[in-house]
Amino acid sequence: MHRTIFTTPVVAPLLRAMSTGFLRLTGWTVEGHLPPSAAKSVFIAAPHTSNWDLPYTLMVAFALRLNPYWMGKASIFRFPFGGLMRWLGGIAVDRSKSNNLVAASAQAIQDADGPLQLIVPPEGTRSKTRYWKTGFYYIATTARVPIILAYMDYATKRSGLGPVFEPTGDIDADMVRIKAFYQPFQGKNATQFTGD
Repeated sequence: MHRTIFTTPVVAPLLRAMSTGFLRLTGWTVEGHLPPSAAKSVFIAAPHTSNWDLPYTLMVAFALRLNPYWMGKASIFRFPFGGLMRWLGGIAVDRSKSNNLVAASAQAIQDADGPLQLIVPPEGTRSKTRYWKTGFYYIATTARVPIILAYMDYATKRSGLGPVFEPTGDIDADMVRIKAFYQPFQGKNATQFTGD
């Protein structure tokens, strides 16, 4: 995978200190930790209701000493911001084309020399949506890695890593359990999120 802000010498430690300080000063609590067995994993990023989710996610990732990559719509990777978005850990997703994103993402996780966490927002959009996309689930099962239930609750200013979720292969039952975990959390635009 490409070099990111999290693996850039000198810059990464400086931004880690700044992120930790900013979150503390603004009243955010960062919770949880990534077990060594989940160094390669797929993160659910929910609820996703605002453009503010990205900078907060990056700061929390610094605070937790993660090495994340995240998926975003292809339009935000256009000139002149494409290089910056990739350096921030972004991977462009073109929703208009049918491509084998699951297989490619799973292969990238398996091929990584070191820790790699792929962040996937299951809503697939900041707009209110009733149904979650299941790409994160199939990426995890194809790569044979766990799913981390990562969260950001603007109501209580808590963000971090919840339980490690091992997919059973029964996606319907697993999705019920995953969505139940996210039910209490509120996005920045609370009316946009539904855990149904």
